[in-house]
Amino acid sequence: MSLFLGIDLGTQSLKALVYDSESRVVIGRGSSPCRPPDSPRTGAAEQNPSDWWRAFERATREALAGEGVDSSAIVAMGVSGQQHGLVTLDDAGEVLRPAKLWCDSEASSEAAEFSAVMGRKIPSGYTAPKLLWMKRKESELFRRIHRVCLPHDWLNLQLTGEWGTDPGDASGNGFFNPAAKEMNSAAVDWLDSSLAAKLPPLNPADGWHGNLMPEVALSFGLPESIPVSVGSGDNMMSALGAGATRDGVMVASLGTSGTLFGRAPGPAPIEESGVREFLDATGSWLPLHCIENCTVPLNAVAEASGLSHTALTELAAQKELGPGNKYREVMEEVSFALHAGASLLEKWGLRGEELRVVGGGARNPFWLSLLADIFGVPVLALKEPDTAALGAALQALAAKSGDFLKTLRDHASPTSEALQPDFERREALRARSERWKESQEGIA
Repeated sequence: MSLFLGIDLGTQSLKALVYDSESRVVIGRGSSPCRPPDSPRTGAAEQNPSDWWRAFERATREALAGEGVDSSAIVAMGVSGQQHGLVTLDDAGEVLRPAKLWCDSEASSEAAEFSAVMGRKIPSGYTAPKLLWMKRKESELFRRIHRVCLPHDWLNLQLTGEWGTDPGDASGNGFFNPAAKEMNSAAVDWLDSSLAAKLPPLNPADGWHGNLMPEVALSFGLPESIPVSVGSGDNMMSALGAGATRDGVMVASLGTSGTLFGRAPGPAPIEESGVREFLDATGSWLPLHCIENCTVPLNAVAEASGLSHTALTELAAQKELGPGNKYREVMEEVSFALHAGASLLEKWGLRGEELRVVGGGARNPFWLSLLADIFGVPVLALKEPDTAALGAALQALAAKSGDFLKTLRDHASPTSEALQPDFERREALRARSERWKESQEGIA
């Protein structure tokens, strides 16, 4: 038996799973909520990394206690983490202040200024604008920075005592140029001449971050010094778990926000508004299109009508007037917004031949059928709900295998039977899609 431990540090919870590479099934799971982000100032969104560690302890112990899990058979582990967060450490390795998260918007003016330096749009949620904000608003703390970490970097540091990052998560820090696959040293020096030495070194995407420290292994009953893979951001790890490691696969995540992403052969020839320029966790490119509100407007219809999502879905499928019709209209508009990203991703060379769907919306068969008709490709739901945690386990498995990419492709989450598009319905939807696009142009 060869078992692999996968960790996903999210904003709302930390999830852990144990993957059996021989039977190719998940045999242990654990989850622990993270304390909701604090907002001490307008736009701030902060969490204390010590809360992450406590969630890690609870979730990991729960996963290792699963029936059939032999902790001594864990041979490697990997870590996924929420992207863009800023964790700053002093020279003793202590956290200087609560981590500023991906959803923190305090550094909006700094983001605009830094974007001008970089020559491309850097969102306020990225790491670099937060560092500039900290230099100006908390100068004494900024001077005490010895090391900068992304959330998954920090968790890897606690596990191994080693400091570093990977190209995928680094591609969302604001300093990294995904097209050149290197840091923009001039931008780093512009922000602060001493900063370069405080940013984590880059480890190869298919390598190891370090080995589990003996005291950590003892605490969890794990073998001493098991290797910990380099890890990456949650979008990158979700791509591994979902099977977006081969050409032609698009992944849509239907949650509070909606994302559309996939593996691309190279960067777009020009910067595309609406697409995040990321690298994936294999060293390739992972362009990502994001819409802020995905399931939120559907929840609003359910709340206003007093009906369940199941009841509303049945009414929507029957094209009933009233709340069911409204529910369908909103679902179509969200799907149109996701589909608009597909044409942007095509400029990266990503031409989707199938769409794999994850997130809460993937449990709605009517929505999956609607996406098949709108995208015009087969749609498949993934059977593994925690694709980022699975991706973390698979990265560790692949790093040990000797054939990194093939192993990832062989062990990605199994899928449901494909839903095929109905091209008569697609033509009817095309007209509504065009009207939706016109309405968006009017808003712009």
